[in-house]
Amino acid sequence: MTSAPVHGTWEPRPAARWEDGFLSGNGRHGALVFGPPHAERVVVTHHTLVRPGGRAPRPPQLADGLPGLQDRLLAGDTTAAEDFTDGRPLQWVQPFHPAFQVRLAGPRDGGHDYRRDVDFTTGVVSTTCAGRASRVFVSRADDVIVQHVAGPGLTLDIDLDPRLPGAPARLGIGHGAVLTSEGALLSLRARYPDSDRACTGVTQIVVTGGTTTLVPPGVHIEGARSVLLLTRVHRHTGELDVVAEGRALRDLPTDHDELLERHAALHRTAYERVTLDLAADPADRALPGSELLKQPRSAALVERLFAAGRYHLLSASGLFPPRLTGLWTGDWNTAWSGAFTNDANLNLQTASSAAAALPEITEAHAQLIQRLLPDWRDNARVIFGARGVVAPAHTDGESGHSYHFSREYPLHLWTAGADWLLKPLVDHDETHGTRDPRTAAALAEVAVFYEDFLTRTDENGHLVVVPSYSPENRPANASWGTINAAMDLSAARHALRTAAAYHPDTADAARWHALADRLPPHRINEDGALAEWAWPGLTDSYDHRHLSHLYGVWPLDEITPYDSPELAAAAHCALELRGAENDSAHGHLHHALIAARLRDGGRVAHALGQVLDGDFFHASLMSAHYPGRDVYNADAAHTLPAVLIEMLVQSTPDRLVLLPALPAAYPEGALRGVRTRFGAELDLTWTRDGATAVIRPGRTHRVELRTSSGAESLHLVAGEDHVLTVRTW
Repeated sequence: MTSAPVHGTWEPRPAARWEDGFLSGNGRHGALVFGPPHAERVVVTHHTLVRPGGRAPRPPQLADGLPGLQDRLLAGDTTAAEDFTDGRPLQWVQPFHPAFQVRLAGPRDGGHDYRRDVDFTTGVVSTTCAGRASRVFVSRADDVIVQHVAGPGLTLDIDLDPRLPGAPARLGIGHGAVLTSEGALLSLRARYPDSDRACTGVTQIVVTGGTTTLVPPGVHIEGARSVLLLTRVHRHTGELDVVAEGRALRDLPTDHDELLERHAALHRTAYERVTLDLAADPADRALPGSELLKQPRSAALVERLFAAGRYHLLSASGLFPPRLTGLWTGDWNTAWSGAFTNDANLNLQTASSAAAALPEITEAHAQLIQRLLPDWRDNARVIFGARGVVAPAHTDGESGHSYHFSREYPLHLWTAGADWLLKPLVDHDETHGTRDPRTAAALAEVAVFYEDFLTRTDENGHLVVVPSYSPENRPANASWGTINAAMDLSAARHALRTAAAYHPDTADAARWHALADRLPPHRINEDGALAEWAWPGLTDSYDHRHLSHLYGVWPLDEITPYDSPELAAAAHCALELRGAENDSAHGHLHHALIAARLRDGGRVAHALGQVLDGDFFHASLMSAHYPGRDVYNADAAHTLPAVLIEMLVQSTPDRLVLLPALPAAYPEGALRGVRTRFGAELDLTWTRDGATAVIRPGRTHRVELRTSSGAESLHLVAGEDHVLTVRTW
């Protein structure tokens, strides 16, 4: 290794587009920094900022019609589910939106010696130009956006500007500006049209030297040595006490370095737990991000995207896990409402949480689930007439009701969502050797739902999942709502058995195991592929961005090359036959995760290449949903670290797999600090000649080791390092 990987990125030019702006966040507040030095903009966001849509929609009351629908589907009516609705039009969840932008305007100075950076280890976005330095970060310690500008004789005009793209024409705006002994207090209230709700931002300005003058709605500062801005935003009903909020901001330290030290101690600890080194060329590592992106097969780019992905994922997670856009947007018209999209995107974005040692993300994920569980119970009762819980495919973070559905997207029929969303929490518990009582209780509710829902059987006595839905695909010869989707079968089996494991030695556990054993096996179709629907006569549709039917391969361990080689071969055939449809980033990376589990390094490399070659990344190293940087979206940015880890290290509570799918493009490197689901920390280094793994077990356990040489048993003792040397290829 010639030099350490870069833990940040930089640009020699300002960001003209907000999509290229550098990002900071603490999982609640977000800051998006862009613009030229004489007109810097900081777009303020917050996870709770969703535009009210009027009366909160409820799930459709369909339970009374469920038996009739089941009868029709089982009798061969392939379009029966199309009228299983209450007739409402498609309703999106409340859209995520930005609050406002903090505008700092100063004299033009030619822009010489300009440079902007983001330091992933601290979360600080910095800009230097002509002797002036600006730094922005979002404090994890104090939940505040901190901006600091320093330089000789600063002249600045500062205001809070709500005029962002897509802002509603009837947004009710109110400004406030008062001078204080420290400088000034600015406020901005935006009341949503036809709503009693509003969002209010407050910025405390602390000025050192010079003069401060009110120029409503902002202030003019002349001749200052430094300016510190502390900003918070709240979404609320009624009025916000701006005076009290200003007082709370004045109680914070006014020393920038003290604020940064308090924050960085929390952020750096989490960020630095895991690192990836691909022995990249030091000259490539020194390039600005925009230049590095022009070398899509450069190891330095992959290193930096791994680091950026961890940074952005950590920064977007706190109150909630990441939305489709993480924690950031500069436009009120956020694609797909900037929702938490549960049928693929959320779990893909958070896929590295356990292995990459980011329990902060898992806790944010758990908090979102806990907040929405009461609504999940309504879904089960109102749609299916069942106890327990059913998760929706989309949520805005406020409502967990299933109301986003249509004929082409009958998402209200999807019953696998609760198991899919709880799987990361189970992984966390396995990694840490704990059983979170919240997870245990939620799993029990999922199992209870299946007890009530799985009442129909086929001619062989197997239970039938009816209605069933495979997001977001349909059979070639039937409608979307159908029978025995592979994902539904895998989810039901996993949920019932996992719930039983969390509640051992109970009558419930025995009953749940028995129910799981009555589910049908997966079906292998005439092409030799694992069928997306395990029901005779249903024909697969291969060209689709989702890979829901391979849920048993990833993230579950139901289908593996080691325990179920015949099913793994069928799953691999299904993966080979799968098209990319519209080239969505999440589809390519989902493909890569499954390929890694199936030990196909070539297919992992191809899927990664589709993303790296497809111009999916902005200069900010945040990503897009489609090639050509089309539609700002965090899927690629946040999922890529998980793919890189899975191709190097995989684990279950009883197995360790080393270098299962290493692409030849990365012949040497080091992955340090990764966590396993049997409670060990692991460092892996490899070259063309071989690899060394150092395992640091947190608990005594026997595991199976799988490498290219075969299988062997390892006895790991808590507190004793275990060093392995294995073949690379």
